[in-house]
Formats: sequence, structure tokens, C-alpha cells
Amino acid sequence: MLESALGTWNERLGELWELLTQTPRSFKGGDIWDVIVNINSAVQGIAYGLLVLFFAMGVFQSAASFRELQRPEYALRHFLRFAAAKVAVGSGMELMTAIFSICGGIVQTVMGGVGGGGSANAALPAEIVAAIEEVGFLHSIPLWLVSFLGSLLITVLSFVLILTVYGRFFRLYMYTALSPIPLASFAGEGTASMGKAFIKSYVGVCMEGAVIILACLIYSAFLSSGDPAVDTSLSAVTMAYQYVGQVIFNMLILTAMVKGAERIVRDMFGL
Repeated sequence: MLESALGTWNERLGELWELLTQTPRSFKGGDIWDVIVNINSAVQGIAYGLLVLFFAMGVFQSAASFRELQRPEYALRHFLRFAAAKVAVGSGMELMTAIFSICGGIVQTVMGGVGGGGSANAALPAEIVAAIEEVGFLHSIPLWLVSFLGSLLITVLSFVLILTVYGRFFRLYMYTALSPIPLASFAGEGTASMGKAFIKSYVGVCMEGAVIILACLIYSAFLSSGDPAVDTSLSAVTMAYQYVGQVIFNMLILTAMVKGAERIVRDMFGL
């Protein structure tokens, strides 16, 4: 039972590693990306209407008088802002993809700094396996209980990791699909802060991948440094309890780091 749970954990960790190296365009074969492209195109019509509204609001809010509206430099400044916002709305998909590619390059750099990537596997030590095989019926009852609870918690943690990474992809898709609307806010001086906040938030979601990769690398380094210390002179139940406790402790730290990736990125970049 415990070996099966560790196998599930290793599979989910390998899946997580593979997901983090994918782009939103290639995720799930690209079918979801095609839907996002269609939604983005549909939202652009709304965004162009908001573009004109934000532009008009910016012009009249920043003009101290009607005479100032007639100044060429004033009109040129607002026209350039409007043109840049229009290009951003029309090229929102390309802009979002470029930002993700830049952040993805950081992820690849982190992985390359430790020799490419990959995750160490958690496995039950041979000493514990041998001790468990020699346990009698009465002693197997508490051993079964320890194995059951440990396996249950390990399985739950493994699925929490995967759900977190899948949630990140869904947030990337939501940002990309609706990107024309916040990008349209750059047309007005008073509303440009909305677009800036959107770009910062999107960069934060992209950078979560680097934090998750780093957390997995640290966890793999812990595993590669050797199995958790277990006193082989103790009973099989005690050895199993010690091992499961130490393994779950490391898994809890990894899960907490992955779940807290969003908060870590926000604290690092002041988002």
C-alpha cells in the first residue's frame, strides 16, 4: 500500500515536471488554446469600444481648458497613446505569448542550472521492506494503520500538486482570453493603471512556474542526499512510522511551496 502511494506520488511529480515545461499553446495538444484564440478575437470587438471610451475619458480629464485641447503637442501625445493601445489590443495574443516566452526562458535557465531537470523518486528502503515482510499478524495491524494513513495523505498531497499546476494554466488562459479589455485601458492616462496592473499580474502568474520548478529541485536535492534516517534496530512498525513521518514532512513542505508560489511571487516583485 505504501509503495503504491509512493509510486503515485512519483508519477504525479513527474507529470508536474512535464506540465511546467509546456506552454499554454501546447498544453493538452493545443485544443484549449484554439478556444482561447477564438474568445480573444470575440473580446477584441468589446475592447475597441472601450478603447475609444478610455481615450475620450483621458483626453477630457487631463485637459485643463478647451485651449489646451488645441495645442499640437497635447493632441500628438494622446494620439500616440491611442495608437499604441490599439496595437496592444490587436496584438494581445502575441504580447501575452511573448511575456510567457520570456518568463519561460527563466524557467529553462533554472532547470539548466542544475543539469537539465528531472525529479528524484521516493522509494521505500529495502530495510523497511524486509522488516515488514517478517512481521506477524498481530503486529501487522498497527503497521497496516500507519501504511493506510500515510498512503492516504501522500495520495492527497500528490493530487493537490497537480491541481495547483492545472489551476495555473487555467489562470493563464483566462488572462490571455480577456487580455484585450485591460490592454484597452492604456488609451487613457487616468485608466492606464488598470493595464499596468494586468501586465504585472500576468507576469506574476508566469513566474509562478519558476518558483514551482525551484521548489521541486530543492525537494529532489533532499531525496538525492539519501533516504530519511531510520533506526533499523527498532520494530517494523516504528521504522515505518519514522520513515513515513519524515517523507510526509518533506512532501508537506513541497506542497506548501507549490501552493504558496503565487504569494511568493507577489512578495518578490511587489505585486
